Amino acid sequence: MRLLLVEDDDHVAAALSAVLARHGFDVVHARSGEEALQALLPGKTAPFGVVLLDLGLPDQDGYEVCGKIRKRGSTPVIMVTARADVRSRIHGLNLGADDYVVKPYDTGELIARIHAVIRRPPPGDAAGPADSELRLGPVHIELPTRQVSVDGSTVQLTRKEFDLLALLAQRPGVVFRREQIISEVWRTSWEGTGRTLEVHVASLRSKLHMPALIETVRGVGYRLVAPAA
Repeated sequence: MRLLLVEDDDHVAAALSAVLARHGFDVVHARSGEEALQALLPGKTAPFGVVLLDLGLPDQDGYEVCGKIRKRGSTPVIMVTARADVRSRIHGLNLGADDYVVKPYDTGELIARIHAVIRRPPPGDAAGPADSELRLGPVHIELPTRQVSVDGSTVQLTRKEFDLLALLAQRPGVVFRREQIISEVWRTSWEGTGRTLEVHVASLRSKLHMPALIETVRGVGYRLVAPAA
């Protein structure tokens, strides 16, 4: 699989490219945001399976690059950055990033996250006609098209945000253990994914403007509280 690595530090890029190559990835290195966007132009090269995006780029902020990538298509984006605060994570996910990895990271962790993102089935593949949509008060979830709306207004969600919401919404009121959510949404049992789960929950609450929709059950996990119609 082709992978676009957007990283302005040549030493970091060289070391990471070597690791990724050993895991079967065909790595293309872009040193700036503009170089990355040019590489992603439709028809210019074979499509990329995933983009690893550093935020500290020399020509433009990585957040801006992520927004432009997302407007052009659905190529999975994993932000790789030293910005570790929750606000930065949420901002990145709101812009359409599929995951967010904080430097310094373990390369095994990064590889696991890459594989978790690319294992995502294409939109519409997971739902059958019998369970094509879910309605929870003002929230309408269309599973085949992966569209979510609140009071008729469309809400833009990332892949993982949609998967998380759809999982909880299929059994309102039922508590899902953190381990179960991580297994079903991220397709991994890696313990460190728990922090990513918290960030995705916070992002969903913010985007849907319904902070009480997803309830935290301390020490256990999360459940969706069905709102009144």
